[in-house]
Amino acid sequence: MKLTIKDIAKMAGVSPGTVSKIINQTGSIGPRTKEKVLKIIEETGYQPSFSAKALATKKSNLIGLIYAGEIHVEFNHPFFNEVINSFKNAIGKLGYDILVFSNSNFSKGKEDYMARCKHFQLDGCIIIAGDNIESAIYELDKSSIPCVGVDIELTGPRSSYVTTDNRKVSSKVVEHYYLHSVKEVAFIGGPSDSVISNIRKEGFLDTVRQLGMTVQDNWIQYGDYFEGSGYEAMNHILDGGSIPKGVFAASDMMALGALKAAKERGYSVPEDIKIIGCDDVEACRYSDPPLSTVKQDKEKMGKLAAYMLHDMINEHAEPNSILVDPELVIRNTCISSVKENVARPSL
Repeated sequence: MKLTIKDIAKMAGVSPGTVSKIINQTGSIGPRTKEKVLKIIEETGYQPSFSAKALATKKSNLIGLIYAGEIHVEFNHPFFNEVINSFKNAIGKLGYDILVFSNSNFSKGKEDYMARCKHFQLDGCIIIAGDNIESAIYELDKSSIPCVGVDIELTGPRSSYVTTDNRKVSSKVVEHYYLHSVKEVAFIGGPSDSVISNIRKEGFLDTVRQLGMTVQDNWIQYGDYFEGSGYEAMNHILDGGSIPKGVFAASDMMALGALKAAKERGYSVPEDIKIIGCDDVEACRYSDPPLSTVKQDKEKMGKLAAYMLHDMINEHAEPNSILVDPELVIRNTCISSVKENVARPSL
């Protein structure tokens, strides 16, 4: 038979409240009483229930993991996988467990993250964002529950966010092309209503204008982050007549699709067209030629999210938000020759 806190209290000749205080190290209990109760707990192997500990400490040590909105890639996608693994490892060392929330009712409008947070007595939430974010997320953002967003700007009283500097993602690509005498450039984005993709597009176009480069209307295309859409977008670009010298795709999978389309149409990469993707997925290293990309520091993002959330839960710091610098990784889809790669000094 499983022992309860009342059973331990009866064995020790004290009240259940005294046992609770000793277990949770609260209140002022005499050393003799404390020693007696702890000895009984050790001898019986008693384990306090989750609800009993949460009630006594007003902390569950549980973090909600929410995949918000419409996620256009699988959860085993390297971006999600690496960010969440990094977060999980860091938050686990800080003493928390993770409860995953499904938004399977997204299309039915029945999400109520607030109610679920209260039901499970969550200490805080990490929110991984897709597109078309449901209103329930913003209700949670406005609440007193500590939240950290990844790729979503949260502005609530106990909220913060961490995201890659997506404007810098694009500016690094355009600047690289400019420094290597590539002036005619195209962009393949995610869905036209994708917040992250549109930030990248704005950063791309702004840098193109600042550097006096050329981009034609037909050279701006949209996909869904998957390889097939990159393939179709590249074919639309090539059907337009004028051919760009450089292409930036907002995901590596679309860039790989663009690479396939260019090669099928008889163009040499990188001699005729240079291609850069984004994310640095494993496949980039093994494409032919290996794909240049912009690497997001997914491990750093996960760790930052964990420590930021822990600090807010324990009121060690005010909510703050962080933009993480991306890293340009140049491989063979951009390097025609050693001479070209050192054509101009860095900005």
